[in-house]
Amino acid sequence: MGRVAAYLTQIQAVADTEIRKLRHDPGELYTRALQPLIWLLLFGEVMAQVKGLNSSGGSYLEFLAPGILAQSVLFAAIFYGIAAIWERDLGVLHRYMVSPAPRSTLVLGKAISSGVRGLTQAIVVYALAFLLGIKLSFSPVDIFGVAALICIGSALFSTFSLIIACIVKTRERFMGIGQVLTMPIFFASNAIYPIDIMPRWLHVISSLNPLTYEVDGLRNLMLADGTSKYGLWLDFGVLFAVTAVLVAIAARMYPRLTQ
Repeated sequence: MGRVAAYLTQIQAVADTEIRKLRHDPGELYTRALQPLIWLLLFGEVMAQVKGLNSSGGSYLEFLAPGILAQSVLFAAIFYGIAAIWERDLGVLHRYMVSPAPRSTLVLGKAISSGVRGLTQAIVVYALAFLLGIKLSFSPVDIFGVAALICIGSALFSTFSLIIACIVKTRERFMGIGQVLTMPIFFASNAIYPIDIMPRWLHVISSLNPLTYEVDGLRNLMLADGTSKYGLWLDFGVLFAVTAVLVAIAARMYPRLTQ
């Protein structure tokens, strides 16, 4: 039990350090709040006029809101690795590396702090969706489930981002690769259109995309009349499994960032 407690304490220490950075510089949260606003007000209102985009029978804005929440979390998390490169350049990462803490605690601590950032995006999207008249579920169980999905999804993509940072090692390359990867992940999912209208090849890719399962779970829990195509057990299971694999890979690769 002592080792477990020490392990959790080390994770909490890393996460707390990252969250403190957010409190000292909240400007990023304000700028990222504009993104869901643009997608819901401009893209959502226009595409709502296109028939067939929502096969569930509700309004397109209801269909879109969970997808935009997942997109906001993805976009914030996928560039998390650039912070690790900054830490290396500033010498902070070297101090982490010489500490006796297991490398997995560093990765998990950063993943948790990324989840906190994702929750701030959820507050923005919920507020916008409410003002737009979208029927949301405010059941405590559903809100807890949404928060859990956001934290897991954010941890998944931020850890993926750290792996990319360990491979490319420079900010310039990271920015280019991050932009190349973000849009395919987003568009090859069910975030802005249902899987049923996709061509067969894209349908297969979407079924392998973790973002698809995050969006599916959010549609079930976030909306008052939400449904899940795959089932919440599969949604959570896929996200947990992929996150666990990525954390294991990132923990092994993280020291390479300093080389």
